Amino acid sequence: MLQPKSDQRFLEKFNRFFKKAVNIYQLIPRGSVVTVGLSGGKDSLALLDQLSDFHYRKQLNITIVAAHIQMENISYQANMDYLQNFCDERDVSFIVQKSAFDPENDRRKSPCFLCSWQRRKALFEIAKFHHSNIIALGHHQDDMIETLLMNMAFQGSIASMPPKLTMDKFDMNIIRPMALLTEADVKRYAAIKEFIPVTKNCPYEQSSFRLNIKNIIGQLETLNPKVRSSIYASMQNIKKDYLPKI
Repeated sequence: MLQPKSDQRFLEKFNRFFKKAVNIYQLIPRGSVVTVGLSGGKDSLALLDQLSDFHYRKQLNITIVAAHIQMENISYQANMDYLQNFCDERDVSFIVQKSAFDPENDRRKSPCFLCSWQRRKALFEIAKFHHSNIIALGHHQDDMIETLLMNMAFQGSIASMPPKLTMDKFDMNIIRPMALLTEADVKRYAAIKEFIPVTKNCPYEQSSFRLNIKNIIGQLETLNPKVRSSIYASMQNIKKDYLPKI
């Protein structure tokens, strides 16, 4: 079925912003093996769909491995057949690995941190096995903005999710090619492509401060409709002379 012209234009724009992030942040060298964290949500599906574009992949001469980490103590309703077919249609290897975390015996960190760290460790293992030193994650610009405000409000630090994070200790680069795209962009992309995202049923999700930060950003947006792009730009426009020196 032919797509409306407005949808076609949007897909072209999405692809353009995706490639722009890869280029300006120098995320993927030619000939790389890229491990994609495929949770099954709309973000990771959009990420894999963009990376696996035949012409783009051929241009970069990259190999892609999609990795799905199943947390055994978190409820998920992932359609594994759908994810397998999604990868097969794009000629991408699909790896499934199980993991877990223990929130009862490790109270030094929040359950969200423990879950995220265990997932990351599993991704490292898969990447190393496949001789990959690049892990691509489906975080978008809104995730980065929210993380910045969360760190400022609760950790007293100015830090976020960079488009490219080099981890020398693990000889690994974590990349976020959707850094220039918003959550609204990803939602529309997923709707046009008719993705079937995973249904999460995380018992800790409602206790996360991220939902509160989302609401705060929404309130700021009533004062300045461009507040998201302003906050993102601020991370690249830090004026140290106008900050307190301690």
